[in-house]
Amino acid sequence: MFNRILVCLDGSGLSEQIMPHTKELARQFGSRLILLQVLQVPSSLAAASAQGAEGVIEEEMKRLAYEAKQYLEGIAAPLRETGLEVETVTIEGSPGDAIVEYAATSGIDLIAIVTHGRKNLGRLVFGSVADHVMRHSSIPVLSKKPKEKKE
Repeated sequence: MFNRILVCLDGSGLSEQIMPHTKELARQFGSRLILLQVLQVPSSLAAASAQGAEGVIEEEMKRLAYEAKQYLEGIAAPLRETGLEVETVTIEGSPGDAIVEYAATSGIDLIAIVTHGRKNLGRLVFGSVADHVMRHSSIPVLSKKPKEKKE
């Protein structure tokens, strides 16, 4: 039923709270997990680009891509040790649009994503990647509101 499950991660512990659910689904259905992180050009770099500093942006995006790959591989390795099929993917773009496009063109059967649970003004100001994905993808979406970690 779910051959390929796209797990959307943003590098935060909150986004990782979807992992137990996707891990169990992958076990039950024999699914492949695709761990995805979308890299967005930081606004400070976008401003530098407008001033002709493309080389700076390219180097910074390479660094971000390397860090994202290391992060995803750190999550993937223990999953692989349990016998699950896992691949890692990093792409550049606006997170909501990038997730929808990747899922549509990569044979994804289920998108798994955590919503950070912003309400009212927070959603208006910051938007919601999970909300965007649910509104713009025809692929089923598993979403979870994370528990805030107490410090």
